[in-house]
Amino acid sequence: MVIPETLLEVLKQDGVVAIATLGQDGPHMVNTWNSYIRVTEDGRFLIPAGYMQQTEANVAFNNQVLVTLGSAKVAGQHGPGTGFLIKGQAAFLASGPDFDVLKAKFAWARATLAITPESITQTL
Repeated sequence: MVIPETLLEVLKQDGVVAIATLGQDGPHMVNTWNSYIRVTEDGRFLIPAGYMQQTEANVAFNNQVLVTLGSAKVAGQHGPGTGFLIKGQAAFLASGPDFDVLKAKFAWARATLAITPESITQTL
């Protein structure tokens, strides 16, 4: 999947990322920062996981995730500020190249949350 240039610009700005999962006990949401996300050449999103135990349990039950992120500093469709909704499949990785990339940057990472987007929608 081609990642929109506007989304790549958002990732360079300060901002909060919300990651929603659904597990046996219902929905769960966790946050991270735009600046933590790395995009692979094949269009996957890699996010360092420090805690995220409930998120990991939910992904093991149901690997579908929703991710929202944005920035007031990037022009949107109707003026200042833009945001995105990403729907995709997730996996937690505790070894391998995708884990190593983030562990080198974020020593506290116990795993990498890898998200393969199925759709990316600009919401603002």
